[in-house]
Amino acid sequence: MADQAYDDQQGTRFERVRLTGAAFEDVYLDGARFHDVDLRGATLRMVDLRGLRARDVWLEDVDITGDVENLRINGVDVAPYVEAELDRLQPDRPKMRPTDAAGYREGWDAVERLWAQTVSRARTFPPELLHERVDGEWSFIETLRHLVFATDAWVRRALLGEPRPWHPLDLPHDDMPDSPPVPRDREARPGLDEVLALRADRMATVRRVVDDLTDEALAGSTEPVLEPGYPEPESFAVSRILRTILNEEWQHRLYAERDLDALAAAHGVADRDQAMRQ
Repeated sequence: MADQAYDDQQGTRFERVRLTGAAFEDVYLDGARFHDVDLRGATLRMVDLRGLRARDVWLEDVDITGDVENLRINGVDVAPYVEAELDRLQPDRPKMRPTDAAGYREGWDAVERLWAQTVSRARTFPPELLHERVDGEWSFIETLRHLVFATDAWVRRALLGEPRPWHPLDLPHDDMPDSPPVPRDREARPGLDEVLALRADRMATVRRVVDDLTDEALAGSTEPVLEPGYPEPESFAVSRILRTILNEEWQHRLYAERDLDALAAAHGVADRDQAMRQ
C-alpha cells in the first residue's frame, strides 16, 4: 500500500487520553515514545519490536511468543537461555536446524512423527471444535489447510517448478495480499479426513524431496517460476526453502497443541498424557 493511503499524523501528541479497548490495525508507531502508559491486559500480534527500549517497566505475568534475539533484561541477554531451555524441553527442536541432507531427512522424520501424535489427539475432539478458533488464531482445520498452502508455495512451486500447484482448500497467511490464482476461501469448512488426505499427499511430496536430497543439491538454488502466483518469481536457495518448511511444520504444530489445550480446558475434553504432545 502506498504511503499516501495512510492518514498521516506523524508527531501527534496524545496526553492524558483514555484509549482503553482501542484497536490499532496497520498502524505505524516506529519511533514513538510512551511515558507513563498503562498497557495492562493489552494484546499485541504481528508487532515489530526490534530496537525497543523499555525502562522502569513492570513486567509481570507476561506471555511472549516470537523470534527472540538480543533480549536484555536487567542487563542480561536472556535469549540464549530461552533457546537452550526450549531445546531441553523439546528434544526434537534442534533437528529443525539441519546443516546437511541427512539432517533434513532426520528433521522430516520428526515432523511426521510429531504431527501423527497431534492428529491422533485431535481425533478425540468433537468435530465442530476443530473449526473453533482460540484467541483469533486459526482453527485446527485452518492450520492444516495453511500447511498445505505452505507446501504448495515453497516445495511444489518454488522448488519443483509447478506454476499452479494450488488446491481450493489452500489457505495463505492472512497478511498476504491476494495473489491470483492462489485461492483464499476463508469460509470453507472441510472435514478432518478431507484435509488430512490432502495433507498426506503434500507430506509425501516433501518426503520424496528429502529422501532424494543430496548435499550438492542442498547447496544449490531454484529456477524462478515466472507465472503469476506466490512466491514471486525469484531464485531461492534450496536450503532456505526446506528450512522454511521445517519451521512452518514445527511452529504450527506447537500452535495447534496450544490451542487444543485451550479447547480441552474450555469444553471439558479428556486430555492425554502431556508427554505425547511434546
